Amino acid sequence: MTGRTGTGQLSLDDFRHEALVETTSTNSECFERARKGALSGLWVTAARQTGGRGRRGRPWTSEPGNLYASLLLIDPAPVDRLASLPLAVAVAVQATVASVMPIAAPPVAIKWPNDILIDKNKVCGILVEAETLSDGRQAIVIGCGINVAVAPEAGLYPVASLADYGCAVAPAELFARLFREMADILRLWDSANGIGEIMARWRKVAGGIGERITVNLPTQSISGRFAGIDDSGLLKLQTDDGGVRLIAAGDVFFE
Repeated sequence: MTGRTGTGQLSLDDFRHEALVETTSTNSECFERARKGALSGLWVTAARQTGGRGRRGRPWTSEPGNLYASLLLIDPAPVDRLASLPLAVAVAVQATVASVMPIAAPPVAIKWPNDILIDKNKVCGILVEAETLSDGRQAIVIGCGINVAVAPEAGLYPVASLADYGCAVAPAELFARLFREMADILRLWDSANGIGEIMARWRKVAGGIGERITVNLPTQSISGRFAGIDDSGLLKLQTDDGGVRLIAAGDVFFE
């Protein structure tokens, strides 16, 4: 397998795992390995992060007891076809979390584009980052922080842990499930060739469709009804004047 092998062609055996006790950030660890020539499929986990980060550079509290895992992909698809990758990742994480929850627990949902919620409380954040390496390869790192036993202090969104809903899974067991589920979903995504099936699965577990939301953009906040996503994964916001606005990135809040 070469460094330019598409993600859709990776088999389960192509994925590897490096477990760390502590690091600044599992995403940073993946990028460092990519710069040294690592190929697609490398997972890095840590029991604790000292410099974990979320979207837009926000700090991500990373105490022991939760799962901190990052996956390195190299050239998973042409750059203009990467927009659907975060949705595919969310589908894999949602399925993983749902698989360990008690039957009586509330449903596990995805909040656009890729936060994982239970009862509208955030239990997992996903951060997808990219870097063009010196040899021209495109490194994509998928970072997942799942609140298994500990819910960090609330920031922008209300938070919870899986333990709050009666789940007693260990981080290692949860990662084993994520390892396999992510491989399956990335094979289905197939460098965006399987985007139709990914979108269908995403819509089935989406949270808040039909509800009023506010979307914070870099320069303004807009409100309306969450009308779902289009076929490329953009959020469809039905505004109060009856129009529909497509949004590529923003922070979503339920009203």
